[in-house]
Amino acid sequence: MHNRVEQNMKQIYETLCGICGAAHVLVREPMSRHTTFRTGGPADLLVQPEAEQIAPILEVCRNEEIPWTVIGNGSNLLVGDGGIRGVVLEIGKQMSDVVIEGTVITAGAGAMLSSIASRAAAAELTGMEFASGIPGSLGGAVVMNAGAYGGEMKDILQKVTVLTPDGTVQTLSVKELELSYRHSIIPEKGYLVISAVLKLQAGNADEIQSIMDDLKEKRVSKQPLEYPSAGSTFKRPEGYFAGKLIQDAGLRGFRVGGAQVSEKHCGFIINRDQATSTDICQLMQQVSEIVYEKFGVRLEPEVKKIGEF
Repeated sequence: MHNRVEQNMKQIYETLCGICGAAHVLVREPMSRHTTFRTGGPADLLVQPEAEQIAPILEVCRNEEIPWTVIGNGSNLLVGDGGIRGVVLEIGKQMSDVVIEGTVITAGAGAMLSSIASRAAAAELTGMEFASGIPGSLGGAVVMNAGAYGGEMKDILQKVTVLTPDGTVQTLSVKELELSYRHSIIPEKGYLVISAVLKLQAGNADEIQSIMDDLKEKRVSKQPLEYPSAGSTFKRPEGYFAGKLIQDAGLRGFRVGGAQVSEKHCGFIINRDQATSTDICQLMQQVSEIVYEKFGVRLEPEVKKIGEF
C-alpha cells in the first residue's frame, strides 16, 4: 500500500490541485498545525475543500485506493507522531457559511461553534449559549453530540446534511442520528457532515450575553486554557466525574515527557512542554490504569486517536 501511495502521490496531488486549487492542497503537512494538542506527524496530503469538492476528492481516493480521513478543527484529536497516510480532508473555513432565518440557523460543517453561538446571540436567539466556549467545528460537534454545562447538540439540532460513502447527499433528522452521550451514528455509517440546521428560541440579548459571560468565567477560572489540550480527555463515567477520580488517585500534575495532568483541572491532559502524541497517549493509559486499580472505574478516552503511533 505504502509504495503505491508513494508512486501515485504526485499524480494524486495534481488531480487534487485541479479540484481544489493548489493553495488548498498541502503536502507532508504537520498535523501539529491542525490539532489543538499541537502534536502529530505529517499528513501525506491535506486538502481544505469546499462542500461540492468533497465527492470528487473521495472519488479520487477510491479510484486510487488511497485511505482518507476527515477532520474538523482538530480539537478532539490525538494524531500519532508518525502522521496520517493518504489524504486528510480538513473541513474548515471553506465550509463555514452561517445563515440565520428567524429562529433557524443553517451552517456549514466547518463553521466554529463559538462563532455560530455569537451570531445567534447577536440575533437574540437563545439555546446555544452552552456551545459558545466549545473549541470545535459544527461538523465535529454533530458527530460526537458535543456538549457542555448541561447543554448538548441534540437539544438544538433539527437536521443534518451528510455525504454517504457511495457519494450521495442525504438529509437526516435529529432522530435518525441516534444521538446520545458523545455519540451519533455518523462514524459507524461512514457519513461526512456537510451542514446542519439548528433550531433556537427568541430570547433577550442581555440575558443571552450574561449566560455566555458566566460560562466563560467558569471556563477561564477552572480550565487550563493557557496550554494546548483537547478539552476533557476522558468521557464522564456513569455516576462519577473523571477529573475528580484522577485527582483522588493523586495524579494532579502527573507527567509523562512533555504531557501533564493539568494542575488546574485534572480532567484535562495538557501539552505542558513540547509533548509528543506518544507522551500524551502513554499518560492517558497510565492515568486510566491507576484510576482503575484504585477505584475499579474504567476511564474511556473522549479524545479520538488517529494516524500512526
